[in-house]
Amino acid sequence: MGARRIEVLRGISMEIAHNEAVFLSGASGAGKTTLLYTLAGLERPESGSVEFEGRRLYCDSSSAEARLRNEKMGFVFQGYFLLPELTALENVLLPALIGRRATKDEAAESLAAVGLADRMQHLPAELSGGEQQRVAIARALTNNPDIIFADEPTGNLDSKTGDAIMDLLLGLARDRKKTLLVVTHDVRLAARGDRELHIKDGILQ
Repeated sequence: MGARRIEVLRGISMEIAHNEAVFLSGASGAGKTTLLYTLAGLERPESGSVEFEGRRLYCDSSSAEARLRNEKMGFVFQGYFLLPELTALENVLLPALIGRRATKDEAAESLAAVGLADRMQHLPAELSGGEQQRVAIARALTNNPDIIFADEPTGNLDSKTGDAIMDLLLGLARDRKKTLLVVTHDVRLAARGDRELHIKDGILQ
């Protein structure tokens, strides 16, 4: 920041096991999202290394890294990031079109799994916030990833809808044997995973 150096993450060492649901909590600015992005291959660390399934990230070309994310990782964000001109089904199909993997039938199955079988042809503007987040979860599942990264997935939702979304995300991850890493500032939600990690001032506690 200008002449001032800010260390966002400091000396973090961690492992996440296959099929484990890990919740990462901490105050705003503690480094939660930066850590998630670093683990997901989206934010290159200045030092240290990140390994995913025995493969070291940030060593390949950007296209190879993007292909790995598309094939092996699913993402759910606070802001949904749905394309407004595309239907729910078309939004869910996007990762498959990029990776040339899943079919329209598989995308429809993903939407049915999140309870939106009757909303596939609706545009995002025609869906509630909770429904839009369900579309985002279905999109994250489309390419059958090994791990799902969720960054404040309930942050834009009321508590009742947020609880339902978390029930859905945890249930799908466990049923389909997916690894799950969730960033949340909500300590109540953070206690629902297999393990809770707390980050403060860039240090895991």
